[in-house]
Amino acid sequence: MSLFKAGSLQTASVAEPACPHAALKAAKVAMRSGKKGGATKKCGEKMASGVAVAAMRTTCAIVGTSRQRTDTAQMSRRIAIVEDEPAIRANYTDVLRRQGYEVAAYANRSDALAAFRTRLPDLALIDIGLADDVDGGFTLCRELRALSASLPILFLSARDSDFDIVAGLRLGADDYLTKDVSLPHLTARIAALFRRSDLSAAPAASEDVLVRGRLTLDLKRLTAHWNARRVDLTLTEFWMVHALARFPGHVKDRDSLMRDARIVVDDSTITSHVKRIRKKFASVDPRFDRIDTVYGMGYRWNPED
Repeated sequence: MSLFKAGSLQTASVAEPACPHAALKAAKVAMRSGKKGGATKKCGEKMASGVAVAAMRTTCAIVGTSRQRTDTAQMSRRIAIVEDEPAIRANYTDVLRRQGYEVAAYANRSDALAAFRTRLPDLALIDIGLADDVDGGFTLCRELRALSASLPILFLSARDSDFDIVAGLRLGADDYLTKDVSLPHLTARIAALFRRSDLSAAPAASEDVLVRGRLTLDLKRLTAHWNARRVDLTLTEFWMVHALARFPGHVKDRDSLMRDARIVVDDSTITSHVKRIRKKFASVDPRFDRIDTVYGMGYRWNPED
């Protein structure tokens, strides 16, 4: 592969690393060099992705050894991979199939969206840059979230800036990983997302239901109802509402909300989540006013009179 210098097409050869750690380090260097040399974000991502393929080839054997651990539950899971690089797409597909998952792979946003409208996957693994559509993954995330409020979405991209990570989470993604993540780490994060979503399928016991006036939160199914009407919340939004409603009248600062919602984001992202939560409740009850902003401190759930 080649590294481009600003204003020229001079190249420097990069040998394929002998181990995944070296490959991933080389991918990072490629990303930084592309940015410093004035290359576009997409060019930098393509170069990094090329080296990352070598890492995946080397580590595939590690993940592949777990084939014997596949169980019936995993066999029924369908994961959608949206990745424009054929080699990377093929490697991820192979790894996840070895883990026992059913995999549907797509090279672009339009093909993926058409398939999602026919059948939703159980989890979506999405790259941000899709061929000439530099932010196509972001658009697809927004479209997929409109089709399902609870489907787990995981971004897997070479872009590692805080701006991209925060943007992805704000759009409704449940997790964001960069392509230098090891394959065992990736499969573990996927399994963790499935464990969270599985809670919605378990029957609810009385202690698993939180009732606060007109609000009902099912902690097993991860569903929210207001006045017996369903409010479609993402997993992050659900746990934020739970954190507020659990102790009505108590002020929860942003750090507490992040901890209870199992996320780490900046203050503006918390504010965006709260705005979306209010909007969703208002869509089923225009007079909804239970969430108060306590300026300089945080938020609280107002108890009903």
